Amino acid sequence: MAESGKVVRYECTRCGACCRWAGDVCIEEDEVREISRFLHMDEQAFIDECCRLRANRRGLSIRDAEDGACMMLAEGGCRINPVKPRQCRGFPNQWNFPGWRGLCRAREVEKE
Repeated sequence: MAESGKVVRYECTRCGACCRWAGDVCIEEDEVREISRFLHMDEQAFIDECCRLRANRRGLSIRDAEDGACMMLAEGGCRINPVKPRQCRGFPNQWNFPGWRGLCRAREVEKE
């Protein structure tokens, strides 16, 4: 909530900054199915080629590219944007972390 008492939401500008942060891009079983279909891949091939075990060893994450960014980040933005994981869709309105605002270019959108 903003200091004025109005609820502030953020609209993604698709700058890709969040796709370059270190950490897990967690995906759930239903997301594996949806993303693999979107990429026209067999689910097991998608898991083998595009996923890794999460740091906490409790599920899958999308692999990093050689530069540390999410491997789904392309020059034009997220390759899987229409089916991106809930984790990605929820940032920064449903979750964020201290200092995120200095890294993210999301646009403030006031809601009454």
